[in-house]
Amino acid sequence: MYSARDQVENEAWLDDLEGVAERLGYGESARSRAVDLFLSNLPDDERSKRAMLATSLYVAGLLEGERRTQAEVADAAGVARLTVQQRWKAVLESAGHDAPEW
Repeated sequence: MYSARDQVENEAWLDDLEGVAERLGYGESARSRAVDLFLSNLPDDERSKRAMLATSLYVAGLLEGERRTQAEVADAAGVARLTVQQRWKAVLESAGHDAPEW
C-alpha cells in the first residue's frame, strides 16, 4: 500500500505515467490501475522508477483488458522491452494475481 505522501512526492512521475498512458490510448480504469501499481511497487532508486512506470502500465493493460505489447509500452515509456519483460510477473503477483507459466 502507498501513502498520500508517496503520491505527492512522485507527482512528476505520475504526470509522466499519464502522458505515456495517453500515448498508448489507455482508458481511465487502466490508468488508475497503473497509478496504483506504480505507487504500490515504488522503488527507492530514482533510476528504477522509469522501469516501474513502464511495467505498471503493461500490467495495468493486461488486468484491465487493454493489452499492449511489451515493446509498445517500452517504446512509449522510453525503456528497453527487456526491462518490462524482466519485471512484469513480479508486479502482477504483487497485485494478487498469478503469473502465467508460459
